[in-house]
Amino acid sequence: MADVTVFHNPNCSTSRHALDEVGAAGSDAEVVQYLKQPLDRPALLALIEKLEDPAADLVRKDGFFKDQGLSPDDYVTPEAVADLLVTHPRLMQRPVLVRGDRAIIGRPKDRVPAFLAD
Repeated sequence: MADVTVFHNPNCSTSRHALDEVGAAGSDAEVVQYLKQPLDRPALLALIEKLEDPAADLVRKDGFFKDQGLSPDDYVTPEAVADLLVTHPRLMQRPVLVRGDRAIIGRPKDRVPAFLAD
């Protein structure tokens, strides 16, 4: 069984950095490419429950978000965030690291080593 689960986008340098940090820490990782294997609503709600960050932080407020006419104020509750990410998995912030009953968004990059050391 893996020590850490990493929700990963291989096109993201921060996500690749997180995988490098997991390897450097000597941890085994289960890598989930969430764009190829999108999470369903129950899985997203379970992830949000473990998240040490606010649920709203799990949503990328990038150009795609704005192009969809979305407002950050509408995506603050776990339920609203989960519903949005089921519809638009590409809006999930990355990387997300999960160990046991804890999860973090691996941004900024220096959060990852501290999370792995705990």
